[in-house]
Amino acid sequence: MFISHLHTDHWGDLAALWAGGWTAGRTGPLRVWGPNAQTEDFGTAFAVEHFLLAYNWDKKSREATLANAPGQIEVTEFDYRGENEVVYQVNGVTIRSWPAIHIADGAVSFALEWNGLTFVFSGDTGPNKWFIKHAKVADLVVHESFFTPTQFVELYGRDPGATVNVTTVLHTSPQAFGKIMSEVRPRHAIAYHVFNDEETRYGVYEGIREVYDGPLSLATDLMVWTVTRDGVTERMAVATEEAWSVPGPRKPPAGKPGQVPPQITDWINAGKWDVRDVEAEMVGGFMKKYDIKPPKKN
Repeated sequence: MFISHLHTDHWGDLAALWAGGWTAGRTGPLRVWGPNAQTEDFGTAFAVEHFLLAYNWDKKSREATLANAPGQIEVTEFDYRGENEVVYQVNGVTIRSWPAIHIADGAVSFALEWNGLTFVFSGDTGPNKWFIKHAKVADLVVHESFFTPTQFVELYGRDPGATVNVTTVLHTSPQAFGKIMSEVRPRHAIAYHVFNDEETRYGVYEGIREVYDGPLSLATDLMVWTVTRDGVTERMAVATEEAWSVPGPRKPPAGKPGQVPPQITDWINAGKWDVRDVEAEMVGGFMKKYDIKPPKKN
């Protein structure tokens, strides 16, 4: 997981990714990369450490029965001031970072290079010189394009007095997005960070087209781009919410009860109601099928 900055809408799904992966077969720790900041308490490592403290009940209760390794989070924190510095390089994939300008120090943009192709993601940012400099070689560029000021007031219910600052300084306006793309000239430009619906898309699109005439997508959920040396193809994915997990590359580790003490007291356990009479056949058949031996009695 690569975090561009620590606003909730950019890392708020960490809980589901962390706990869901732990219970659904992740074989090792979740690995997170993110920037530091002016002070330690604004950095990614501090945020993840305190995230785990906030979810202490969840973490400790699972550790008593599940494999512990997938419940850990390993953080690689890098300098947000690094300009186009390599923050990740594995199996032919290189990820670079440079500063973004968004409300406080500690926001970044990313570039991913692989097999002669380059993808750039702005994160949240106002227009800045680093992006213009380092996004020029990209095949696919995703950059934020925020609401128009009128949309932000009328559709989002925001105060008009603060709106211009939010839509043109803290974020990137459609016209500014267009100017950025006209300068970096990617093979394909993608605008994100605005609701792509009937009320918003036309104003955003028209604002961009005042300045930029190149290939353009307005991002929405399940939109997919296939990038090759011959071209970029946009499609909509067809997904189902009824799909189950597929086997991973490694066998899930077995739980090791005893590494962490049970997190439930005898007082609570005394409230159990015995249902072994109806479960015996089902449990016995399962243990036989998977050659599971009954636990040894002390």
